[in-house]
Amino acid sequence: MKTSQKFFHQLLMLYRPFENKLNFHLAEHQLHRAQWSIFHCLSNNGPATLVDLSHYLYVEKPTVTRTINRLEELGYVEQVPSHDKREKRIQLTELGKKVYMEVRVTIDQFENDILKGISEPEQLETIQVMGIIRDNIIK
Repeated sequence: MKTSQKFFHQLLMLYRPFENKLNFHLAEHQLHRAQWSIFHCLSNNGPATLVDLSHYLYVEKPTVTRTINRLEELGYVEQVPSHDKREKRIQLTELGKKVYMEVRVTIDQFENDILKGISEPEQLETIQVMGIIRDNIIK
């Protein structure tokens, strides 16, 4: 088997177990991965439009809309005024920021556990490689 084939096979073999375990940990906080991805984006990048979020997550806008609606119902996100009234701009509420920080502790522990034995330079190199691959995919 070619190295590239092994690489992508390992990537595929990594994805489902990671997502399943991530969802297990998020369930402790009554969240799932799609919601967590939005929390992460808003916490790290600030307010965003639905279009921004759909591009960031590489999913369709209706998918983001459903997830945002649920997060609004829970009081974790809110709409804020935008220069374009047709545009929905979303940000974390104070409750959302608090929940993000609580969940972040759980996820930090999970991530640290699964990265045991991988040095920081190796992690940084992998981050760089994954970024290049993503850029090549979405060209």
